Amino acid sequence: MENMEKVVYLDNAATTPCAPEALEMMVKALSGACGNPSSHYSIGYEAKEFVDTGRAQVAKAINASPAEIFFTGCGSEADNWAVKGTAFTKARQNKKHLITSAFEHHAIMHSMAALERMGFEVTYIKPTTEGYIRPEDVEAAIRPDTALISIMMANNEIGTIQPIREIGAVCKEKGVLFHTDAVQAAGHVKIDVNEMNIDMLSLSAHKFHGPKGVGMLYARRGIILTNLIEGGAQERGKRGGTENVPGIAVPQDMIDKLAAAAAEGKEKGVKGLPMQLGIEMAAEMIAKIKDEHLCDGVHIMAIGAEKNVPAILEKAGVTI
Repeated sequence: MENMEKVVYLDNAATTPCAPEALEMMVKALSGACGNPSSHYSIGYEAKEFVDTGRAQVAKAINASPAEIFFTGCGSEADNWAVKGTAFTKARQNKKHLITSAFEHHAIMHSMAALERMGFEVTYIKPTTEGYIRPEDVEAAIRPDTALISIMMANNEIGTIQPIREIGAVCKEKGVLFHTDAVQAAGHVKIDVNEMNIDMLSLSAHKFHGPKGVGMLYARRGIILTNLIEGGAQERGKRGGTENVPGIAVPQDMIDKLAAAAAEGKEKGVKGLPMQLGIEMAAEMIAKIKDEHLCDGVHIMAIGAEKNVPAILEKAGVTI
């Protein structure tokens, strides 16, 4: 890297540059909230407020309850916990069969392989030639001893977006828990865990301009997962380890802007205000990265809204 005069980074499917707003919030949390969020005194309470606020913001983004959000060290940990935690719990009910697709992320594939070595059975559903998992194929694979079905929302290699709502409906009808790895989809696809019939969902901050080292697992209220990491009473006793306070802190102003635009649009009956504001915010971020030389290139993913990319670049002052 030292011999390269200019680096253009395009691999945002692997990880994204940390947004200036996120970095600013991390510095604020590191410099101001230095306490342990589990400590029962003022500095600890201040750190806990960052964690609680971040939890509430994540919950709101996917239409869940804050009590259903568990912070982890990464998306892979969240995947492992959903798959293995469910398998170990359901095994006590003699349910040792799991279903997944044949082209999941390694966090899912390797977790399934580990369970197979422990005596569990796994059905791997092959995608269509276009890269989709058909709900009818999922339904056909369900057995009386099926404990969990895990299908990723957006494929990390070919980008196909799976029919999660329909697959979730099948799982709900059959009484089987449904998990989706949404790490690659967050920020590009609207996620509503209730509308999409999702029981568990994995996220990772570094995939949508947050810091590395922070993952999240949504688990619907009432689901019992076997702990994978024992320790203190963090995450309501389900995942030991001091929380990553600066990584969990979320810039509230960005969320407030989008929420206000959505409310204004609904009140005035004007469609497209959140989209227009999103374009302006993306352009502002790109312009700041360009002006402050934070990196020499950005990759824009506008899944389902590709027509807006020229407008984003124009507002950012980037010539195409």
